[in-house]
Amino acid sequence: MRQGGESNTLSQSRDGQLLPGGNSEEVEPSAHRAECIRRDSNTVSRDSMHVMIAGTRGIPAKHGGFETFAEDLSLFLTARGHRVTVYCQGESAPALAEDDWNGVHRVEIPSASHSVGTISYDWATTMHCSRQEGVVLTLGYNTGVFSLIYRLRHVPNVMNMDGIEWKREKWSLPQRCWLWFNEWAGARFANHVVADHPEISMHLQRHTAEGKISVIPYGADAVTSAPTEVLTRHQMTRKGYYLLIARPEPENSILEIVKAFSSHRASYPLLVLGDYSGDSKYRRQVLDAAGSKVHFAGAIYDREAVRALRFHARGYIHGHRVGGTNPSLVESLAAGNAIIAHDNRFTRWVAGEKATFFTQTQDLEEILYSLEQNPLQLSEMEEASRQRHRQQFEKDKVLAAYEKLLLRALGYQR
Repeated sequence: MRQGGESNTLSQSRDGQLLPGGNSEEVEPSAHRAECIRRDSNTVSRDSMHVMIAGTRGIPAKHGGFETFAEDLSLFLTARGHRVTVYCQGESAPALAEDDWNGVHRVEIPSASHSVGTISYDWATTMHCSRQEGVVLTLGYNTGVFSLIYRLRHVPNVMNMDGIEWKREKWSLPQRCWLWFNEWAGARFANHVVADHPEISMHLQRHTAEGKISVIPYGADAVTSAPTEVLTRHQMTRKGYYLLIARPEPENSILEIVKAFSSHRASYPLLVLGDYSGDSKYRRQVLDAAGSKVHFAGAIYDREAVRALRFHARGYIHGHRVGGTNPSLVESLAAGNAIIAHDNRFTRWVAGEKATFFTQTQDLEEILYSLEQNPLQLSEMEEASRQRHRQQFEKDKVLAAYEKLLLRALGYQR
């Protein structure tokens, strides 16, 4: 199983702003972005540290939000003069291997991609990290109980607790019990925990003290332009389609969204990004329900291509019902997309008041029809998304907040 959106560091003001003290965007190729960060960083940290990033499949990012975040943070910290090690899951590697990528040290640990293999990988990562000097940033709590090792060996560990993973419908009862136990253990054993959403912070307070939690959302670079060649490849036109990017899982409302675009009222097509090649029951239901206006583009890991598809979309459809701040939703705000999202306490805080919200297929059909009749509303929603991004989700501010938190975990005073 692998998860995929404060007292001394950052907290939320009443309007949602990050404050000191108290409780896929416009993307350049990785090597070029690393050089740009180095060139644009006028202030290099006086306190150098060694950060070990664990819990992801590794970098360069080819899977999901945690991998993208690990790539961005590792490049940012390296440019700031810190030493960074990222642990990578090597499904075909015969033995542990180490190399460097854009100034970031990578440790590749062989393991299988299934649940037992992932637990084995996390255990091997924990044992390797616990023998090093530095601070560990663990992304996800799938094996939060392993954090006890860091405690026993006096290695500071900061854990991003992700969403409420054990509530996802895809897990069996034993898997949900395992995830709930590790959520509890991670919150208890980590030295400090990060919640990416105020509601996640409230949830975690049942396991640990409020003063041990920092609220830091995900960030994204603003998108102000993008090429159009990728649109031609997918037979789309500028502002002539809606976009959906999500894993094919029931809690992401994909079936409801696809049904809405397959009705006779849909005038614009829906472009779906994600892997639908498997033989799961839910994927078959989605494919069977799709009409002629639903186009499946597969999983795309080219960040510039995804950026362009976001930027030129008429709007972004976000169906996630479980979790905190979803990175894909943040990236759509950064691209200035009109947001149409599932109505729940997580997405309402992220998307802001000007977004529109649905709970079922009929709601979404009515929203799409209304936007066709009122193009001015669509423009207002786009501007509101850009404002919401500037207000809360600028990437460099988020990455700097992590740097500050990790330094404090090591006992440094800036």
